[in-house]
Amino acid sequence: MDPQALLNLRKFLVPEIVYGNGALALAGRHAGNFGATKVLIVTDAGVAEAGWAAKVESSLHEYGIPYAVFSEVTSNPKDHEVMAGVEAYRRENCDLMLPMDCAKGIGVVVGNGRHILEFEGVDEVTNPGPPMIFIPTTAGTSADVSQFAIITDTSRKIKIAIVSKMVVPDISLVDPQTTVTMPPDLTAATGMDALCHSFEAFVSNAASAITDMAAFRAVGLIVDNLYGAYSNPTDMAFRDNMMMASLMAGMAFSNASLGLVHAMAHSMGGTKDLAHGECNAILLEKVVRFNFPDASEKYTRLAAAMGVHVDGLKPVDVADALVERIAAMREKVGLNRRLRDMGIAPDDIRQLARNSSLDPCMATNPRVAGPAEIAQLYEEIYQ
Repeated sequence: MDPQALLNLRKFLVPEIVYGNGALALAGRHAGNFGATKVLIVTDAGVAEAGWAAKVESSLHEYGIPYAVFSEVTSNPKDHEVMAGVEAYRRENCDLMLPMDCAKGIGVVVGNGRHILEFEGVDEVTNPGPPMIFIPTTAGTSADVSQFAIITDTSRKIKIAIVSKMVVPDISLVDPQTTVTMPPDLTAATGMDALCHSFEAFVSNAASAITDMAAFRAVGLIVDNLYGAYSNPTDMAFRDNMMMASLMAGMAFSNASLGLVHAMAHSMGGTKDLAHGECNAILLEKVVRFNFPDASEKYTRLAAAMGVHVDGLKPVDVADALVERIAAMREKVGLNRRLRDMGIAPDDIRQLARNSSLDPCMATNPRVAGPAEIAQLYEEIYQ
């Protein structure tokens, strides 16, 4: 096949998705459909405390399926947590996982028999892992539909990206009710994460008509519903729309990939163990302005989706208005810290920029950026 024609092809991969209030209660039924004899529930302390892990356990019990719980997981899954999860999976003789993000790493190791850090990069996972049923509990990360697994390499203090169709869950049970227990700061951070997913997928050089459709719709939903979910956390209309936005944004970026925002956020999060969504939120404005000259038409469409009246505006004015609109949304949900407030020192910037430039997400950013340009962006956000 002609190499240029090959480069123009696009694929679109998503798991089976069951969406709606009460979807979580189907965990036992779907585990049974896979013929599971014992399930490893991968969770963290916050999800367990909110009661969602117990509801999964109840569903498994209803269908007579034994289970074990692995909860030694933090918000930024780490290499040693993944390997501990692998030990638990093998020790308990499990054959299916009901997971959060860390479980993707566990599945990779179980299926391939090597340390999790050996799979960094794109299409480095040869064999599938055990079946995975995902139940998201935030409206933003989109691990439930994506081809990405992000794991912290604790020795190098960086986040590695494992990008493979082998980490796409088999089934996602997307239940908006699980998000009502998120505190406002987590609602804000994950919501802005979903916005970044949408933006980066839309301007990606691997975008397609299908990913554009999902990303564009997600932006509109986030604009209309994030503050409502943040300020009225029990209002299911807002929660439902934000979960749908997260799902659409996830379908978009999983297939179009990401860009400079996520490359820089991965570097920050790996070095300082920072909240991923907050990192994305404070980076987005600067990256939009940096990228704008190379993707002005698409950013203009995103500006319109965010309520900017773009007709008759010069490109530079569209860029200004779009950045201002993003900043206003970020500030309205309380994400106002700068790099200096997050424990990052000026001496950290050079290494952060170098790590960012090597991130796989850079391959699909619409504008080429080396360590010097990335360092300049970090410095602007530090001020």
